[in-house]
Amino acid sequence: MAIGPCGWHALVMNSRLHQVPGHSWLGTPIDARSLFAPEHAALIATVRGLAPGDWNREAVPGWTVRDLGAHLLRDFYGRLARDRDGQREGPAFAPGETLEAFIHRINQEWVDAFSRVSPAALTDTLGLVGGQVARFLESTDPNSPSLGVSWAGVDPAPMWLDIAREFTEFWTHRQQIRHAVGQDTDRDPRFLSVVLDTFMRALPHTLNEVDAPVGTQIRMRVDGPAGGTWTVTATGSRWSLAEPGTAHPTALVRLDAETAWRLCTRGIRPETALARARINGRRDLAEAACRIVSIVY
Repeated sequence: MAIGPCGWHALVMNSRLHQVPGHSWLGTPIDARSLFAPEHAALIATVRGLAPGDWNREAVPGWTVRDLGAHLLRDFYGRLARDRDGQREGPAFAPGETLEAFIHRINQEWVDAFSRVSPAALTDTLGLVGGQVARFLESTDPNSPSLGVSWAGVDPAPMWLDIAREFTEFWTHRQQIRHAVGQDTDRDPRFLSVVLDTFMRALPHTLNEVDAPVGTQIRMRVDGPAGGTWTVTATGSRWSLAEPGTAHPTALVRLDAETAWRLCTRGIRPETALARARINGRRDLAEAACRIVSIVY
């Protein structure tokens, strides 16, 4: 069940957090801290507007809207427990269990435990605890060390990336609830622009195994008010988002915003995105960039 970044890092401590190496290759830092309060308000408005039957609609494969709400609550509690309260206890990996299997297991255990909690009680708790999360994240130091962001290939990660990743999870799950009840994606550029900017930080890791001459550039361009341009450059040691873009990249991929965020969260497959894309230059590099995944998948 691929439902989002999952907040697994709230349960695991990495011993290397005393220092964070340079991460200039990730591009200009993102400051998402001020967006958590309005995003949380939008979530609560969404769930308070649900009809009784909406809570049982499927939001992601195997999970209802209520299940997804319970999962969000787990993420809220996890963030407060680890970063605000210093809580270190939690579930452990089973023998031979992969990260993905561990994430899905503990997510399902939490959702199962909340199956008897009413939508009204869940909504109230989301409002209370989510508000605490928003206030806490506003106070964090974006340059402090945090745990890894696996889909960006960075561990430990700077707090700004971890917080931005958290924002994308909350936003993505709200869209899944909206879609389950027949509403379109919220295209408010305040939110979506930051979501897309964060998701594109997966590009260097996505291209990690792509061998190309130094200076090769792939440009991803997302059209629309929330869009932007991201150029990733082969530097010899890694691909980097920090290098200046040239007028004529080796490959250019243009996507609309809806296609871009759904591609990054595997709401659509790469071949679907490629069919919708406008591509200039080397198609093999465009195809490699469209393998981007910005969630634990």
